[in-house]
Amino acid sequence: MFAATTAIGQVVSQTVPQLEGPTPSMETGAAAILPKWVIDDQRRMRAYPDQPPIIPHSIEGYELSVNANRCLTCHKREFTQDSGAPMISVTHYMTRDGQMIADVSPRRYFCTACHVPQANTQPLVRNIFKDMSELGFKPAGSE
Repeated sequence: MFAATTAIGQVVSQTVPQLEGPTPSMETGAAAILPKWVIDDQRRMRAYPDQPPIIPHSIEGYELSVNANRCLTCHKREFTQDSGAPMISVTHYMTRDGQMIADVSPRRYFCTACHVPQANTQPLVRNIFKDMSELGFKPAGSE
């Protein structure tokens, strides 16, 4: 029985591709330097329709839990006039069925599930996305 197990082990090790690179899986290296966040408070153009806007300011130390949401102290509809922050979308005040409600929907409460800070980093993969304006399409009424 031992000879058969050994023979199967040798066949498997020869036919199964190696799934790790040259660095042993338990070896650790130096951590990469954390990128600098873009915190210039400038609103950015969205890359595609319905893209959630990025967060253009620091959110370090913000509490975002079941008990508190620091984002809403500025971006909630009733606070935007005093804070000068853009109001969260009216879609955040809707149920799944499209029914308007008085407060932010529980499914839209955790902002960082969709909205993220932006960092000055190089892309991980080459981006070949082209905006419609680059493809020759003109906005309606521009002719």
